[in-house]
Amino acid sequence: MRARLLSLKAELQAALAGTQEQAGTVDLDQAAVGRLSRVDALQAQAMAQEQERRTQIRLEQVVNAVARLDNDAYGICVRCGDDISEGRLEARPEAPFCLACASG
Repeated sequence: MRARLLSLKAELQAALAGTQEQAGTVDLDQAAVGRLSRVDALQAQAMAQEQERRTQIRLEQVVNAVARLDNDAYGICVRCGDDISEGRLEARPEAPFCLACASG
């Protein structure tokens, strides 16, 4: 599981590097870009910023999951202390909560 988490961490870091350019400042020069194109650019920027935010959160979860592995606490819900199901960890290896706590 460590190798899978480290691979996911590298993948998320690469994704963050790719979205930073898209989430950057949009040129608001209407002479260079038409009004509709500018609106499209602003919408694309907002979507890229949200994707960047979500990727950063997931990256933090992966880093925390590796720390739990190091502390022999991996696979244990950080809220209730119950085991996190194997299926949940297969789907989301960085999951800090069991399904019951994540749903509630």
